[in-house]
Amino acid sequence: MTTAIVTGAARGIGAATALRLAADGHDIAVIDLDEAAAAATASAINESGRRAIAIAADVADAVSVEAAVGRVVSELGAPGILVNNAGVLRDNLLFKMSESDWDTVMNVHLRGAFLMTKAVQSYMVDASWGRIVNLSSTSALGNRGQANYAAAKAGIQGFTKTLAIELGRYRITANAIAPGFIQTDMTRATAERLGVSFEQLIEAQVSQIPVSRAGVPDDIAAAVSFFCREEAGFVSGQVLYVAGGPKS
Repeated sequence: MTTAIVTGAARGIGAATALRLAADGHDIAVIDLDEAAAAATASAINESGRRAIAIAADVADAVSVEAAVGRVVSELGAPGILVNNAGVLRDNLLFKMSESDWDTVMNVHLRGAFLMTKAVQSYMVDASWGRIVNLSSTSALGNRGQANYAAAKAGIQGFTKTLAIELGRYRITANAIAPGFIQTDMTRATAERLGVSFEQLIEAQVSQIPVSRAGVPDDIAAAVSFFCREEAGFVSGQVLYVAGGPKS
């Protein structure tokens, strides 16, 4: 077992992933801008018998990332697993989208994944083992009102495939998960933006999902768990759509 870093792990998919990896036997660094919420996730993990720490950090800031990873190494040990999950939404149609809307989304998703991966990869190389899982989205295929988010999530896929090529010789795998509609605070915010109730949004989405239900954070956590296993060492550079049906 090893130390796992999960970004954006205060709630939603990140929290579910942190708890699942702890159940798999790993110690967890819970990284999030919201330190209090991150502490709640870490506390739940500690109560389960694994070690966990909560760290407030901005993944888009290089100094903050270096400090966070340094603390992980000193308190939990060198990281062998990195889950780049931190994300934000700044949805709008292109003609209404501000430069700030664009830059914020790009910085958190793409710059954040780059900075976090760059900060931990040397520890994985030294250990000749590592697992990197990046969160993409079905929005990478294009989604109205999400030019920034779709571009960032498509970029995550290219980033992941390149990591797999560069780091594979060190027994480090890199894979991406592209969730479909998952019930989280972020999708609740989408409902508010669209001017509908969360229940109405769920109903509309489920009507288009072959398995006839919305996704939940544990669905994504289960996929992360698979990619992080020892026996998944021959799976790298892949994008897994966890969306209740086929995507391409």
